Amino acid sequence: MDTAQDPDSDHKKTDPPSSASAYLDPNYWNQRFSNEEHYEWFKDYSHFRHLMQSHIKPNSSVLELGCGNSQLSEELYKDGITDITCIDLSSVAVERMNERLLSKGYEEIKVLEADMLDLPFSNECFDVAIEKGTMDVLFVDSGDPWNPQPGTISKVMAMLEGVHKVLKPNGIFISITFGQPHFRKPFFHNAKFTWSVEWSTFGDGFHYFFYILRKGRRSLDDEDSIEKIQMPSISLYHEELEGEDYIFRTNIEELNS
Repeated sequence: MDTAQDPDSDHKKTDPPSSASAYLDPNYWNQRFSNEEHYEWFKDYSHFRHLMQSHIKPNSSVLELGCGNSQLSEELYKDGITDITCIDLSSVAVERMNERLLSKGYEEIKVLEADMLDLPFSNECFDVAIEKGTMDVLFVDSGDPWNPQPGTISKVMAMLEGVHKVLKPNGIFISITFGQPHFRKPFFHNAKFTWSVEWSTFGDGFHYFFYILRKGRRSLDDEDSIEKIQMPSISLYHEELEGEDYIFRTNIEELNS
């Protein structure tokens, strides 16, 4: 993963935790964001910019879920998308992100402390919602990926229901993730949702998934569309991944058994 760290900054690079379960601890994130200026999960914007530009218009109102210390909102802003709201559960991340954006002159980007499982927004107020690696955190203690723990299912559904609610009619949810279609399909195709589901991949060696869910566009054909697409090959070697991305791979050995 591209850390794209500022060589002039005086912070230290954060070492990955020994276990992915640390990502469920709010204290871990507060401590990390206190010492880390910038880190990009699942590649930086340059790797999927072409996909973003195909689905986001300059006048779109955008919600970024779990912004952390990513530069995604800044890159979107540079591409002319200025109506951006970022949220994160960490007060430290929000404070430092606000400071960084203001120092660069991005006063229009709003950064709020909020829980993606309980979004504090009115219905149908965003054109686009984006998450990049945020939903993957909910799966770190899910157990069997084919049969996730009830607690995992509850959290993921709470997130998706909230996103579906705040999207405008014909709004788009973009999910950038390691989650393969056969694991995400039961959630995305739940009867509560009206969105259609498409996906693309990007990355070398290991594929990252770029899902596009369009509210109000669901059809009967969507139920089986993912199964008709051949899955790309999956690398077993985390050396081909970057930074901490390998920690989020979903039981790769099981996928290839």
